[in-house]
Amino acid sequence: MKKVLSGIQPSGQLTLGNYIGAMQNFVKLQNDHECYFMVVDLHAITVPQDPAALREQSEAVATLYVAAGIDPAKANIFMQSHVRGHAELGWLLTTLSYMGELERMTQFKDKSAGKESIGTGLFVYPALMAADILIYNADLVPVGDDQKQHLELTRDLAGRFNSRYGDYFTVPEPYIPKIGARVMSLDDASKKMSKSNPNPGSFIALLDPPDVVRKKISRATTDSGREVKFDPADKPEVSNLLSIYSHCAGLSIEQIEAKYEGQGYGAFKKDLAEVVVSVLEPLQQRYREIRESGEIHNILRQGAERAAAVADQTVRDVKERMGFLLP
Repeated sequence: MKKVLSGIQPSGQLTLGNYIGAMQNFVKLQNDHECYFMVVDLHAITVPQDPAALREQSEAVATLYVAAGIDPAKANIFMQSHVRGHAELGWLLTTLSYMGELERMTQFKDKSAGKESIGTGLFVYPALMAADILIYNADLVPVGDDQKQHLELTRDLAGRFNSRYGDYFTVPEPYIPKIGARVMSLDDASKKMSKSNPNPGSFIALLDPPDVVRKKISRATTDSGREVKFDPADKPEVSNLLSIYSHCAGLSIEQIEAKYEGQGYGAFKKDLAEVVVSVLEPLQQRYREIRESGEIHNILRQGAERAAAVADQTVRDVKERMGFLLP
């Protein structure tokens, strides 16, 4: 089976965009791939984090993985920091990275813009992301548009290592599903729905209570006119809501357009809210059960043990090829 690696940062609440755009794909991939799904807490600390909040969110994200349908018997679910090889290989790959290519990273330029001081971790973290992928010799990496540049760097570093020290790393490919969704903000469809948006009304958090979900969707920005039609160029706001409806209800865009022909936005948004609530309520119930039972700690421990068995061997092989004296 081909290997898949992906992860989500435990900074902020996971959103419906994370669920539709990433986690639903994780659930599908686990059935016919060897999967490694991390909570990337080492990446989270490239910017300041409150320790208590980081600890809480780390457990929450891991629990949401399982609540969303990722089966720990099929996929490895673990904390990035629980597998020490990630940090070690990250440093080794940092030494193969060039200042110029790290300075060109769009995310670094965006996050550092206007700041007087910039953490070194933010600058070098693409090398750690490369280590996350290469340490398992992943074949496929689900990535959004904002991470494609980092995957290209990973591919470059894999090729650079192989050229200097002999073929070892698999050069990973991006995983782009045939049918996917980039869920956009509820207040501005030109921007991706993001848990880091300071406006909580711009996103639906996976743990939002039903009444909060209904309120957010009722207040979601719509385009002029009243026709419920998928037209990303002229009606981006309604098109985004249609896409959410389609993925949550399992209906085609055409079916939804036909259902609300001549009805306007009111009925459409009211029903959309109930569709989203119907998806989130069972996930939230499962989430509460897992948190209350404490089983997530066993899941993370077992996932880390399996991941470390692979990661430790990779680090040993890499160090041997690079000339380190091994114990």
